Amino acid sequence: MDGTILVADDDRTIRTVLTQALTRAGCKVHATSSLTTLMRWVAEGKGDAVISDVIMPDGNGLEMLPKIAQDRPGLPVIVISAQNTIMTAIKANEADAFDYLPKPFDLPDLMKRTALALEQSAKLPRRKGAALDDAGAEGEELPLIGRTAVMQALYRRVAQVLNSDVPVLIRGESGTGKSLIGRAIHDLSDRGRLPFLTLSETDLADVDGPAQLLARLRGGTLMIDELADLAPEHQARLVRMLDICTAKEQSTDAPRFIATSQADLEAALEEGGLRRDLYFRLTAMTIDLPALRDRVEDIPLLAAHFLSQQSAAPHVSLSDSAGRALQKAPWPGNVRELEHTVRQLAQTCLGGEVSEGDVTRLLGAEASRAPLRKEADNERMGASVERHLQRYFDLHGAMLPPPGLYARILREVELPLIEIALAATAGNQAKCATLLGINRNTLRKKITDLDIEVTRGRKMM
Repeated sequence: MDGTILVADDDRTIRTVLTQALTRAGCKVHATSSLTTLMRWVAEGKGDAVISDVIMPDGNGLEMLPKIAQDRPGLPVIVISAQNTIMTAIKANEADAFDYLPKPFDLPDLMKRTALALEQSAKLPRRKGAALDDAGAEGEELPLIGRTAVMQALYRRVAQVLNSDVPVLIRGESGTGKSLIGRAIHDLSDRGRLPFLTLSETDLADVDGPAQLLARLRGGTLMIDELADLAPEHQARLVRMLDICTAKEQSTDAPRFIATSQADLEAALEEGGLRRDLYFRLTAMTIDLPALRDRVEDIPLLAAHFLSQQSAAPHVSLSDSAGRALQKAPWPGNVRELEHTVRQLAQTCLGGEVSEGDVTRLLGAEASRAPLRKEADNERMGASVERHLQRYFDLHGAMLPPPGLYARILREVELPLIEIALAATAGNQAKCATLLGINRNTLRKKITDLDIEVTRGRKMM
């Protein structure tokens, strides 16, 4: 890399790490703990790119982005923040940041994005989004939080589609928050002050339904929950409604459509349960929501958030061991099931802190044993893994996942494999090593490295 980077962060360790890494990469670095100093450097014409924290002792880094764009049009700013909520990512996008990364960030990933900022700043298409107003403030209360790569990719995807007029299809399993994302897209967009309606069967019960619905929408957003569940006659009327909107799409009262689905829509097309014209009209943009098992690192963060929302137990906290115990549960109901469980834990925990024992008592010994997916009963393991990996890559859009993917994927497969093999051999490490076909010393090292708890005498088969 070749260029000068301005770094602003009140954490001395982060400033030191970034300065050393960027200097080794060939960059010149000016680092400061003050936004005032950063803005002075920008005004003086220093720097080819900026890396800035959000919360600083003398101000908010996001609030400085319009001033930086005014003083130095095209200067790329990479925002880093410990506030890992969807609002932070969207505000960074709306303020025209070049990129956004959560803390703790992956250093090689940040270096890669910095290189892109230096290389592409001159030709970077700049978009001035509408500033967020008070109507979007309630988004801070939404449990759309997470530090994992798939959630950060989701935040960026939501920010990309916010102020587009084209329909959006949100796909995901039950309990992943499809309706929540749809509502957030509306509330945080330019349509946020207009009506938001969820389609019901009565809205399309007669031929006049589409026209009446359009009159109620007044240019707002229509949410169509579970697209594949619509009756054939309702699908036909919805198509006619979309035709009307297409004919008047230049009008200020043309609404936006957001559909959700947990079903396999392609299969519904083949089986004739979903009209092709309706499918293609509502899938101009798609957003895939990750299952909770695909972002287990976020579970303690989500659980702590849900605990903080319990008015009946406002001072209950989550112990580290309880967070790890929650991470081992299968969560077929995803975030919704986790929220319900945390609500129960807040009411039944024995002290002011949810312990591992509280989690075990509530979820039982089966918590660490994931159920088989119904749709995968006859699926080869290789096909299941391929589907999971492809979805993981798709969630990153045009970006590549953070470096180190090989080791992360191997660990995800290796951990449950060894745990299940140990349970199957009643904790007998010699038998388990033979079953796996590895050396006993190798097995012991993996048990230590993966922090696996070995329990003797609980044989599965």
